[in-house]
Amino acid sequence: MTEDILVAEGLTKHFPVMGGFPVRRRVGAVQAVDGVDLTVRTGESFGLVGESGCGKSTTGRLLTRLLEPTAGRVLYRGQDITRAGRRQLASIRSEIQMIFQDPYASLNPRQTVGRIITGPMEINGIAPPGGREARARELLEVVGLSPEHYNRFPHEFSGGQRQRVGVARALALEPKVIVADEPVSALDVSIQAQVVNLLRRVQRELGIAFLFIAHDLAVVRHFSQRVAVMYLGRIVEVGGRQDIYEHPRHPYTHALLSAVPQPADATGTARERIRLAGDVPSPVLPPSGCRFRTRCWKAQEVCATQVPPLVRAEGSAEGHLAACHFPEPPTVERDTEVILDPALRSAEGQG
Repeated sequence: MTEDILVAEGLTKHFPVMGGFPVRRRVGAVQAVDGVDLTVRTGESFGLVGESGCGKSTTGRLLTRLLEPTAGRVLYRGQDITRAGRRQLASIRSEIQMIFQDPYASLNPRQTVGRIITGPMEINGIAPPGGREARARELLEVVGLSPEHYNRFPHEFSGGQRQRVGVARALALEPKVIVADEPVSALDVSIQAQVVNLLRRVQRELGIAFLFIAHDLAVVRHFSQRVAVMYLGRIVEVGGRQDIYEHPRHPYTHALLSAVPQPADATGTARERIRLAGDVPSPVLPPSGCRFRTRCWKAQEVCATQVPPLVRAEGSAEGHLAACHFPEPPTVERDTEVILDPALRSAEGQG
């Protein structure tokens, strides 16, 4: 049985909101992540998707201990590293690496590519056979760059090439887990496929576990074996790739998938489209109960008073969990368009 390598239990991060004059004091908190449970297994690719601002990147930084959690636990290979100090984390830091979203801001413009890749080796006291420079040049080849790029600076590269340098830096310490925080969202579409295919090859050949954070559902489906869907700081559905994309049980997941552009089928019938009413609520004052209820077409009174647990819905596959009091049926394909926003409905009626 595959080992659980990285586990989050009730992971929570609230950022204080300060106000008042002349004495500033805490007047609230941004509930960026609120009780997240997820498990990444050894050697697997795990996708985390959701709208912008739902807490995906914050979750990734909590798992890599770049941020201190407000509550909850982070376990790495069964060891609780939630409150571990620098000395305790020293032996673990090299095994959990991160690829950042912005390839322009994540590389030091004053350092050469060689220095960027060998720096982590020096800090962690790693002396590979043949020397650090030879290993750095080898990694440049692994990610599809030339060893001759070793002495170049980041400004001499395109965005896709810079992201490849970021991948090489993450691989320098031979990690067991890589958290990729929207690694292709800042790149051209033509370059995105190259970087995603590179990450797939690295994951397959080196057996590295990936937590792949993105808002592009098509990219996540291409890369990930299991997928978790996040909304306003909470996981609302998790399961295998096929279960999530073909049999979504949570209304929010269903709405997300309906927004993915797809051509009509052989009969000329277009897929259903769901347009959600309103905007995502503020994480400072999230709705009570189910956080999606203010935009959900299935919401009832119980949704406002009780937080739905993340459990297996009737008819779901093993390991397919949804946090919904009234989950969608196992098959949700319909032929008609569902418009949930009254303004949009009236506008189309006038057209």
